[in-house]
Amino acid sequence: MVSARAPLKSLDEAMAELLGHAQPALPTEMVSTFDADGRVLAQDVVSALQVPPQDNSAMDGYAVRCADVAAGVSLPVSQRIAAGNAGAPLQPGTAARIFTGAPVPLGADAIVMQEDCEALDGGQVRINAVPPAGQWIRRAGEDITQGAVVLAAGTRLTPAELGLAASVGLAQLQVARRPRVALFSTGDELVMPGDVAPEQMKPGAIYNSNRFFLRALLLRLGCEVTDFGIVPDQRDATIAALRDASQQHDLILTSGGVSVGEEDHIKPAVETLGTLDLWQIAIKPGKPCAYGRVGAAHFLGLPGNPVSSFVTFLLLVRPFLLRLQGVPVETLDIATKSIAATAHFTWARGDKRREFMRVRRNTAGGVELFANQSSGVLTSAVWGDGLVDNPPGRTIAHGDLVQFIPFATLLN
Repeated sequence: MVSARAPLKSLDEAMAELLGHAQPALPTEMVSTFDADGRVLAQDVVSALQVPPQDNSAMDGYAVRCADVAAGVSLPVSQRIAAGNAGAPLQPGTAARIFTGAPVPLGADAIVMQEDCEALDGGQVRINAVPPAGQWIRRAGEDITQGAVVLAAGTRLTPAELGLAASVGLAQLQVARRPRVALFSTGDELVMPGDVAPEQMKPGAIYNSNRFFLRALLLRLGCEVTDFGIVPDQRDATIAALRDASQQHDLILTSGGVSVGEEDHIKPAVETLGTLDLWQIAIKPGKPCAYGRVGAAHFLGLPGNPVSSFVTFLLLVRPFLLRLQGVPVETLDIATKSIAATAHFTWARGDKRREFMRVRRNTAGGVELFANQSSGVLTSAVWGDGLVDNPPGRTIAHGDLVQFIPFATLLN
């Protein structure tokens, strides 16, 4: 168990622990390549053929022998070769009409694009440009060689990867099973949109925004989400929800109830049912973030403040879920996601924790800061297009270089 008085873990230490707990990886399954977008490959994709399978034309035009061509020469057109058809060997002193993607006939050593040719009567063509050897010929195997690993295990598949897998003939792919995630929020103050009209909200009540963006983020990561709704601020209810959620799920994800208040029941409830291995991280926003186990299920508890919950999901939950699916550890370091940018703001007082500030790029090429960096101001995450990763204790002057992490990278 983790003591409430234990020193705060750094983000790097917490990340290393979390990724270590994400082993072993999930079971695997075969899926149609059509349906594999966003899934993580469980084994290498090895090509059984070369791509292209033979030399082919990169242009509509004429296949020729360079030795037969001089500017303005006229050659008889001996054949017509369309994509998907193999032509006969090209006879010396002739040209072959050829189309993009068609196999280059044996004997031809260049393609002259049709814009540099003139079709004549009597089945002749005038060649108006002298080609160098190899012009507009795509060589067999120049994209993929037979036996090459074209996609490595651990690759998270995008449309480009699906096309590449299809290009080597794979109709199905071995991928990690989708993570099964149980999601719930805690807090007697929470109300679901649609249940109560704004004008009828009781004093202290707030709409549950976290439930919406957390579910959307989980779905973007390919998870199967079971929504357990809102759990009241009661110890017995929290224990019951955790016990139910631990059944048939790989991860329990909660928001709220992980701090140290008398109504924060998540931490003691997890410790009642299982173990709590990580609690409180030296980041701002997002200090009250926890990891543990409940039965066979992993547990991650996020803060209740919406910006804290949003940021800690991007920084910690996202890489954890990707690692659980087999994505390599070295690709999950946020240092690989950041780029240098010029600060078009000042930050006069650095915090003792590592800060993640909501910013956006401007037309002048720098990043500007959202005025209110409170962890409850979700508009900052909508206004901004990324985070500045600011080390502990660092002040920032206008014009300083900072490390910028685009939301586009973290939401991918």
